[in-house]
Amino acid sequence: MAKVELKQPIVDEIKSVIDGAQSVVAVRYLGITVDQDTKLRKELRENGVVYKVYKNTLIKRAIDGTEFAGLEPDLEGPTAIAVSKTDATAPARIVAKYVKTVGPLELKGGIVEGEYYSAEGMTAIAAIPSRDELLSRLLGSLQSPITNFARVLNQVAEKSGEGVAPAAEEAPAAE
Repeated sequence: MAKVELKQPIVDEIKSVIDGAQSVVAVRYLGITVDQDTKLRKELRENGVVYKVYKNTLIKRAIDGTEFAGLEPDLEGPTAIAVSKTDATAPARIVAKYVKTVGPLELKGGIVEGEYYSAEGMTAIAAIPSRDELLSRLLGSLQSPITNFARVLNQVAEKSGEGVAPAAEEAPAAE
């Protein structure tokens, strides 16, 4: 078997990992400890992000002709890819959090919803809250005026009820 035929299953695996992805982020991982890598992988996995290390040439073959082809210049040196199909900002957000605490780890660049971003752009994307967090903020914003309105109505009802004696406590009628 030729070397190309042996590597084709890996290229197909990479294609299946990135197929339908909202974001693919290239990460330089060289120099981090096994413990740091394990923690990073665990958090990524818990957030539905696939994190794998492949040879750059195989990644280049897999992304050739796809919307992720713009990532090719970042595929130099030791590279891992973090891929999310559900939350476009999750890979960048989680890796950026570890970049702050783990010195050698760095974001190289990435493709988010079809757009290429450099390392600086990925850092900016990492600042965007998750979809769930944005939805909860929206719900809180929508719920706040309704809650305040209900409080005002309740206070008005309580005040208007203060001056009137309840029917059970009415004075007996004169005979």
